[in-house]
Amino acid sequence: MPVDPRTPVLVGVGQFTERIDDPAYRGMSAVELATAAAEAALADTGADKAEVAKAIDTVFGLRQFEISGPMPATLGKSNNYPRSVMNRLGGDPARVVLEPVGGQGPQKLVTEAGNLIVGGDADVVMIMGSEPGSTAKYFAGRDDKPDFTENVDGQLEDRGHQIYSYIDEYTVTHGLTGAPVQYGLLDNARRSRLGLGVSEYRHQMAQLFAPMSKVAAKNPFSSSPVERSVEEVETITDENRMICDPYPRLLVARDTVNQGAAAVLMSVEAARRIGVPEQKWVYVHGTSDLIEQPLLARADLGASPAAVHAAHEALRVAGLAVDDIATFDLYSCFPFPVFVICEALGLSFDDPRGLTLTGGLPYFGGPGNSYSLHGIAETVTAMRDRPGAFGFVGANGGIMSKYSVGIYSTEPAQWPTSRSAELTAQVADLPKVAVNKTPDGMGTIETYSVRYDWPVRTGIIVGRQDDGSRFMATSEDTELVALMSEGDPLGAKLTVTSTGNGNRAVLR
Repeated sequence: MPVDPRTPVLVGVGQFTERIDDPAYRGMSAVELATAAAEAALADTGADKAEVAKAIDTVFGLRQFEISGPMPATLGKSNNYPRSVMNRLGGDPARVVLEPVGGQGPQKLVTEAGNLIVGGDADVVMIMGSEPGSTAKYFAGRDDKPDFTENVDGQLEDRGHQIYSYIDEYTVTHGLTGAPVQYGLLDNARRSRLGLGVSEYRHQMAQLFAPMSKVAAKNPFSSSPVERSVEEVETITDENRMICDPYPRLLVARDTVNQGAAAVLMSVEAARRIGVPEQKWVYVHGTSDLIEQPLLARADLGASPAAVHAAHEALRVAGLAVDDIATFDLYSCFPFPVFVICEALGLSFDDPRGLTLTGGLPYFGGPGNSYSLHGIAETVTAMRDRPGAFGFVGANGGIMSKYSVGIYSTEPAQWPTSRSAELTAQVADLPKVAVNKTPDGMGTIETYSVRYDWPVRTGIIVGRQDDGSRFMATSEDTELVALMSEGDPLGAKLTVTSTGNGNRAVLR
């Protein structure tokens, strides 16, 4: 079918991984990792790399963990990450942007970049991301620390980390200072809704994730190319220790990685002008970008209406059914986001199409906000290998706070538009739960996690009072923490006391 010359196409994707056991490992910086991936993306276009680099007018950079909050980067950083990379590539874009925190960012930026291209506000766009977590850990106890500080002149639209859109003083005071404990609350809430026991639910999580490790074992860009059995994933050992309930280590995103990814989008007319072979072109058939209610306001902490709407909306826009999809890459920081989309689309754990092309965040690697750019890169490659097939990318951000979906194919298509804003408004209007920040008296455990990563094992609790209001509390009470880590505390009765530094709970 003929398409408008302003139609965006993905024409180049690149990935890079530096493993600590590589003989040439040197502990690369965020800029160096992104540069390696971006160079691969330029080469992947099949056109002259220098010409493509010079044609790039807009760059979107994804934030690394080290600049995703108020803490300073321990090894230094560039003051203009996208331009540091582009300087190395020989490009000088008119506009560069640093995106806020959020794992949905890569897919959301594909939508944003496409809209700019269609509207004539951009012609050639690069999206880049990298995560140097391995480097930070490698140099943490050494005296020969590198200094990755760079000061680069030029425009930068820094949208800020926006981490406080996901957390606040109340949730932080009650231990929600990392993704494992946050998602632990969601998975245990889902377990409660399904009426499953602790061991039964852990077995299902292992059944969901172990097949992903088979994909990671074969992926040359994987940070941990080791195949794991269901038994290995669910069995608690010294290697597979508990991190935050209900997760042992092999169910948690692997963030100590050195990985980079990049993608190049351009208009059809630019692709023709620059000489990108048509067999490199991959079109976007459906997109969606939705926002969930704030964490503690959600009526069911074990559900995600925004993610469900996002999945169905992207398929609707593309005019496809689930059976039309050939490949999936579902954001898999923890089991909960994958369970949500599987339920929404009727996918089984052992769907022959698989649920990941990378190998999943615990095994392929969890490079922070840029993971789904790897998923997009793998999907673009898979679509080129299977002309006319369709690939689904599901990208999750925050505490299941934002969900973006993209559907890709070599089949030509006009640029899609979705009802994302309208659907987000519908989600915002769903019933909300009132929060009592200073409860005193009796309550019931709605969901929970246990922090094994703190000096004192601590229970993290979301509870309900008799009037239906929700509260948070922590507990170091021996009896309660034992129930939470060795038994099943869902529905247990509590006495909760408000203090000047958060709420404390003990068994009634």
